[in-house]
Amino acid sequence: MKRLALALTLGLATQAAATDLEAMSDAERSAFRAEVRAYLLDNPEVLMEAIGVLEQRQAQAETMADQQMAQTNMDAIQNDGFSWVGGNPDGDITIVEFMDYRCGYCKRAFPEVESLLETDGNIRFIVKELPILGDQSTLASQFAIAVQQLHGDDAYKFVHDTLMNMRGDITQDSLSQLASTVGFDAAPIFERMASPEVSRVLQANMELAQRLQISGTPTFVFDDQLVRGYVPLEQMASIVEELRAN
Repeated sequence: MKRLALALTLGLATQAAATDLEAMSDAERSAFRAEVRAYLLDNPEVLMEAIGVLEQRQAQAETMADQQMAQTNMDAIQNDGFSWVGGNPDGDITIVEFMDYRCGYCKRAFPEVESLLETDGNIRFIVKELPILGDQSTLASQFAIAVQQLHGDDAYKFVHDTLMNMRGDITQDSLSQLASTVGFDAAPIFERMASPEVSRVLQANMELAQRLQISGTPTFVFDDQLVRGYVPLEQMASIVEELRAN
């Protein structure tokens, strides 16, 4: 019976394709629809298979669209001239992370990214400050960028790591304590935080994120591959390995 239904379905589908479903008579359309319905009810796994194929095609299309966006914006992603660059500056793979200091998944990814950079040794890593989770996020990013602009990349790295590991609220008092820990006067840093120079960095990152359709953190760019959301260490290493193989 199933073979008969399938044969009838395929035959009617071929007839519909060869002519036009609208050109069928009412009786032919009713018979065609009835056979298709009967077959799908008898074989619901066909629907699941079709849905799976559709989802796979949609995922592939989204990946290609993301890759095209990354390639179009590659200079801003990898060579903006102000984002902190770590890892191996001459690495054969570049990973960029859009992050927020108040993002739980960014904090979860932080030690895993550090582990990847340490064990691989040939990855160039770039941090993009993207404070999207409220005033404390903005305050933290402004502080980190101000420290970088006033005191250099090493100071930024220390502050960045400390903020990524911070569990309490981010306030002017906690940031003053952090500045004191590094041995810096907090007053010039706070003054710099409100400057156009810091605002330009955050604005550029936000505009880039909008062009890449990034709405959450962390978001990673592995060369020209966008990966949205938290990525465990094993998956990051796998992506890097695949990029090198290709």
